[in-house]
Amino acid sequence: MNKLILTTFDWVPEMPRGYVRDIRVRWALEEAGLPYRVNSVPFRERGAEHLLSQPFEQVPWLTDGDISIFESGAILLYLGELSEALMPTEKSSHIEVTEWLFAALNSVEAASLPWSIFQFSGDTIETPGRNHLDDFLKARLKHMEAVLVSREWLTNTFSVADIAMADVLRLIHRFNELAEYPACRDYVERATARPAFIKAHKDQIAHFAAAD
Repeated sequence: MNKLILTTFDWVPEMPRGYVRDIRVRWALEEAGLPYRVNSVPFRERGAEHLLSQPFEQVPWLTDGDISIFESGAILLYLGELSEALMPTEKSSHIEVTEWLFAALNSVEAASLPWSIFQFSGDTIETPGRNHLDDFLKARLKHMEAVLVSREWLTNTFSVADIAMADVLRLIHRFNELAEYPACRDYVERATARPAFIKAHKDQIAHFAAAD
């Protein structure tokens, strides 16, 4: 097997450190014990070469020999195919993990991302649009609370779906918005107590701090 290459920014400001989406890939690689190295691209100057690998000037992307994959969800799905520690091979279980991976990104993060932009910006002005975003997120969290109240993980075993969902919910937890959703909060705390996450988080923080 080729040594996988994870590409992320060389530096980011303090606020997003620990939450840049390469952490999802780092976490998965650590869970699976797959060998990899980290490559950096400039945060401040994102040129044509960057666009060849990531058309939105974002990170991460993963290189495996001649294969290059962008979008954290697509990368998680690819890594799941490389390791049963991330994705079961049995067909029905495989499908269940896949649907929850997509749910994390399309159903929950679709609600949390616009909400989090206001949180990071410090904009607290109430508007009808802002209230609609708040209600949209609360509705998604209500559904996730009902799911997680009786489960340790989204499926029978920890998987890439949990990496995606826990990371999405972790950002909400950062702003103490899981207080009314104890099953979601406990799920995040359970996931982030895993050694693979702890190492991935530590490594990401160190990576960006080294460029200060």
